[in-house]
Amino acid sequence: MTQPIFLVGPMGAGKSTIGKLLATQLGLPFADSDKVLEDRTGADIPWIFDVEGEDGFRRRESEVLKDLCTGEPQVIATGGGIVVLPENRALLKAHGFVVYLRASLDQLVERTAKNNNRPLLQVADPKGKLREILLQREAFYSEVADLVCDTDDCTPKQAAALVSDRLLATVSG
Repeated sequence: MTQPIFLVGPMGAGKSTIGKLLATQLGLPFADSDKVLEDRTGADIPWIFDVEGEDGFRRRESEVLKDLCTGEPQVIATGGGIVVLPENRALLKAHGFVVYLRASLDQLVERTAKNNNRPLLQVADPKGKLREILLQREAFYSEVADLVCDTDDCTPKQAAALVSDRLLATVSG
């Protein structure tokens, strides 16, 4: 690969976990855009949401994405909402190969249930919020995707192998 591989999808789809495994399989570095953002700001994402709101977070997220687009070929796990802004969708499509990790609502609920580090899910009805997020973003994920991989009923290792196989078939085909 001569360009970054971006993993997109909703929170709980497995972008970070699968991304690390995929990077190892492909012999590429791995980056997590949320981790890069936290390292740069010295603050965690819930704190940024509390202080700057979602708009402030999205602005910072866009800056990180711009920088990751100009870097070396690597596997990059993006935040679930990175596709919300049109300029981010344009960057993803122009500067990398985009893999949409898709998962069912039930799988997303199960995978995110024990994680309190997700500001958008700190509501009375997390499943309802996830449903709403999927409805808002599904078309955006599909729009930017060069490849769609379903992660339901897969271990992270199986999902990474599936993505790797399909990615290599797509690139060489």
